[in-house]
Amino acid sequence: MRTQFEPFTLDTGTRELLKGGQAIHLSPKAFDVLALLVERRPNVISKKDFDDRIWPGVFVSDANLSVIVSEIRRALGDTPRDQLFIRTVDRVGYAFSGRASDVAAAPGSTPAVCRLTWTGGHVGLGVGEHVVGRNPACGVWLDFEGVSRTHARVRIDQTRQALVEDLGSTNGTFVRGVPIEGPTPLRDGDVIQIGTAELTFRAWADRPTERIRRP
Repeated sequence: MRTQFEPFTLDTGTRELLKGGQAIHLSPKAFDVLALLVERRPNVISKKDFDDRIWPGVFVSDANLSVIVSEIRRALGDTPRDQLFIRTVDRVGYAFSGRASDVAAAPGSTPAVCRLTWTGGHVGLGVGEHVVGRNPACGVWLDFEGVSRTHARVRIDQTRQALVEDLGSTNGTFVRGVPIEGPTPLRDGDVIQIGTAELTFRAWADRPTERIRRP
């Protein structure tokens, strides 16, 4: 199951935590704890429930769970004070507090593989929504002049169709040199102008392998 909580995607099938298509490292136990929190959201999970699910038959101190939760918070850019994703319930346990939605893969479909490239950087895009902006919390972070904090959004569906839309930015978003006014389809090789940044959209597609003829 894939679960999205902007700007992250948790994929329990591939055991990956992704941000803008890029994998974020988590230790195996930290991944298991985060997956359990997301699975049972927004319910509070007691420390006993964690023990039964994550460490069955093994004695684990409360400090060990606290260390793992701290690891997850660092990976998500969260803090005990902000509790954007992980909420502490004193003397009880923890709960997932972010806004999340499950994304089920269409039967027989192949996940899309797309990429945005620009001068000095690139990022892979998986199925889902990817916010582009100057805010470091964005899935696609662009530290360029003229880029708004949350400038645009790229959406990729299970059929590999991609759309880009402006999020009310100051300087607008351009595709193929034309300012967009609503969700706009993207084609392989399209250039997206965001502030002074030029991003090239690349979409992977099945193509037959060319057979080399030998003399």
